[in-house]
Amino acid sequence: MDIVKEAQWVFDTEITALQKTQKSLGKDFETIVQLVVNCTGKVIVSGMGKSGHIGAKIAASLASLGTPSFFMHPGEAMHGDLGMVAKNDVVLLMSNSGESDEIVRLLPTLHEIQCITVAITGNSRSTLAKECQYHFYFPHFEEACYMHLAPTSSTTALLVLGDAIAVVASKLRNYTKNDFALHHPAGALGKKLLVKVENVMHTGDENAVVQQGSTLRSAIVEMSSKGLSMVTIVDQENKLKGIITDGDLRRMLEHGVDVYREMVDNVMTKLPKYINSRDMAVNALQKMSDFRITGMPVLDSSDCVVGSILMQDIYKAGIIG
Repeated sequence: MDIVKEAQWVFDTEITALQKTQKSLGKDFETIVQLVVNCTGKVIVSGMGKSGHIGAKIAASLASLGTPSFFMHPGEAMHGDLGMVAKNDVVLLMSNSGESDEIVRLLPTLHEIQCITVAITGNSRSTLAKECQYHFYFPHFEEACYMHLAPTSSTTALLVLGDAIAVVASKLRNYTKNDFALHHPAGALGKKLLVKVENVMHTGDENAVVQQGSTLRSAIVEMSSKGLSMVTIVDQENKLKGIITDGDLRRMLEHGVDVYREMVDNVMTKLPKYINSRDMAVNALQKMSDFRITGMPVLDSSDCVVGSILMQDIYKAGIIG
């Protein structure tokens, strides 16, 4: 047996199934998408066996892209989970044969609840197709199994169909990156769009700050005690006057600067780059990258110093994934 050739046949067979399914999209698909978009309740997905595994992923994709959705196992549904279904819900019932007993048994109760039922099946003459209000029928194609038995092409086509429903519905809703971030706060994109400078900056007793007119020695002590690579110099009104970084200190010590007598005002970087506490942390990272610096003072809306942010803080927060 040529193993690679056999594998390529599997790919070709499933690709053919996808192409046929793509060409079959029409009014029935449009209707299902509109049902999902206009649903005032939840979109509930149910399937048994391999269809159930794919159905769980479809429900997750719908929820991920802004459609309140969950997967309902048909077995558990008959033992109480049908209590989660309401009249204003849309229920997607998935069975390639359309005769899966566990799915068909749900129909009388779903009809009693008066929710919207949608059959997604490969058999237009099946019980599921006849009993549901709306339908999507897969065209005929071969399973990518040498016995033409194991669900392969059919589950791949179902998966992509579910992706198409979820993605098109989200686009019709004008679902944005910010919406996506709200539903994925722990992911890199969510953090990138939600985490602000104030969430990761060093502030209060953790921030290294000295008053103008202080000695360089006091700035070194402050920077060292706070464990930061920079110290911010402020005036009596807490307005930004300058910064001194650990790199600046190394260069000064190499030139024999008297840290006991030298004033910070004479050696600090004046008019340094800074960022507002309400800005996105990812913007702070971009600014530091653009100016090739590793830290910045943070100001509030009154231009008072409220903290410091370091490049390493942003990386530690997992914003860049």
